[in-house]
Order: sequence, then C-alpha cells, then structure tokens
Amino acid sequence: MKKIARYLLALFIIISINFFIPRLMPGDPITNLMGEDYIVSQESIDALKAELGLDKPLLVQYVTYWGDVIRLDLGHSFHFHTEVSQIIASKLFWTTALVGLSILFGTLFGAILGALSGWGKNDPKNKTLTTFFLWIYCTPPFFLSLVVLYVFAFKIGIFPLRGFYETGTFTDIAKHFFLPVLVLSLSLASRNYMIMRGSIIQEKGKLYILYARAKGLLNRGILFRHAFKNASLPLITLVALDIGFIISGALFVEIVFSMNGMGTLIFDALLARDYPVLQGIFLIITIMVVVANFLADIVYGIIDPRVREQR
Repeated sequence: MKKIARYLLALFIIISINFFIPRLMPGDPITNLMGEDYIVSQESIDALKAELGLDKPLLVQYVTYWGDVIRLDLGHSFHFHTEVSQIIASKLFWTTALVGLSILFGTLFGAILGALSGWGKNDPKNKTLTTFFLWIYCTPPFFLSLVVLYVFAFKIGIFPLRGFYETGTFTDIAKHFFLPVLVLSLSLASRNYMIMRGSIIQEKGKLYILYARAKGLLNRGILFRHAFKNASLPLITLVALDIGFIISGALFVEIVFSMNGMGTLIFDALLARDYPVLQGIFLIITIMVVVANFLADIVYGIIDPRVREQR
C-alpha cells in the first residue's frame, strides 16, 4: 500500500506539471489560430478565448483539467478541431509498435552481447564490439537516424524515405519500420551493452562464481545460470526509468523519418500551442512511465529475494 501510495503521489505531481508546462511556453494559442497577420477585433478574440476556456483564471482551468482527467476526457483540440482522444488513438499504435520492438531488440541484444563481452573482456573481438557500441552510445538518435536514412534510403535506395506504409502489406510495413527500429534498437542496445558489461565484470569477482567453478560448471553455464540474473538487476531498473527518454527518442526518430506518429503530433501541437493535445500526450507518456516503473519494481522483487525480505 505504501508503494502504491508513492506511485499515486508521483502520478498526481507529474500530471499537474503536465498542465503547467504548455502554458509556460512563449506564444499564444489564439495568435496561432488566427495568424499573426490576421486583423480581428478584441471582442472576437475575447469570444474565442471564452469558447476555448482560456479566459478563466489559471486555478479554475487547473481544477477543470483535473475534472476532465478523472472523467478520462482529454478535451478538444484547438488546432485539429476534433477530440484529443481520437487524434492520439490514431497515432499511438504506430509509436507503441516502434517503441515496443525497439525495447525488445535493444534490451535482448544489448544484455546478451554485453554479458558475453564482460565475461571475456580481454578478447579482441569484444574490445572491437565495445568500441562500436561506445560510438553508438555517444551518437544522438536523431543524428544516427539522419546518417542511416541518407545511406540506406537516399544513396542505396533499398528502404523507403518516409512514412509507416504505402500498400499496408506486412512486407511493406516491415520495410518502412526497419530503419527506425534499427536506429532505436542500436541506441538502446548500446546503453544496455555498457551497463551489462560492467555488471558482469563486477559479478565475475564474487565468491559464488568461484564456487560454481569449483562445482565443475562450464563458463557459459556460470554466466547464464548465475551471473546473468544478478547482473541484470541494474538493467531492469534503468529500462523502466528510461521509458520516457525512450519515447522521446522515438519522437525525434519519427520526425526524421516523417512517420506521422506521436512525434509529428507533438511537433505540430507545440507549434500551434495546442494545450489539450500536449496535455493528452504527456498524460499518456506519464502513465506509461509510472506503470513501467511499477512493473519493474515487481520484477525486481521476483528476481532478487532480498528486496522482498526488505519489504
């Protein structure tokens, strides 16, 4: 109950911040709707503000916002002139697919390759692999996206330049998803590789590894039956904590590849100062991050019995 109460408190604080952040941006939604060169009377501006609910005091808007959140009503978009829930629903599936596949491949390959590299750290092949992942780790995802897009889509031409699909077939969708998933997976795998490699190096010096060797277990058996589970604990925590950063990285990747998902939606909403759309997107991301951390906390306790004993 204490843990659930902490997560609910965090959710309350973050959702409140989500309300205030868009309103702290410079610019005015009314100006973006009208256009800077459009001449209109002050009465018309006041009427439009009243229609959008922007004429009320900030505290009243905040209370109204919380009432909408409790009713699961994300509001009406200023810029797109439709329900925010419908807009997000049309974009969220593709972004979730992109992020989900990237987390799966990035965590799986990063953890396994990092474990093998840490176990045989003096192997020249592992040193080369570490150099490669270090280079990927230091490269921002949007820049890596530009490089990959230029080489494989523009110069070689074996992958499409933009979008989610053209015909909607599985092969067509896979071709459009390959490069974005590759970029995000490499970015995540590089971070996971470095963490797992360091954790395995630390675990190698502990007594239970020596005991496993004394029992006659082979190297790979010791690595994946004993060391891997203990070394993966920091990785589980970090993946959950970084869900928000992973999603934000996916948004930049979507913009580079013109995928018309949540990234493009956030970009358009920022330019238009569309408060309801921004609040709705931030709310969805907030819930995903909090739920991911809650699940990671549960998994952490399952893997490490000492955490359950402390509770």
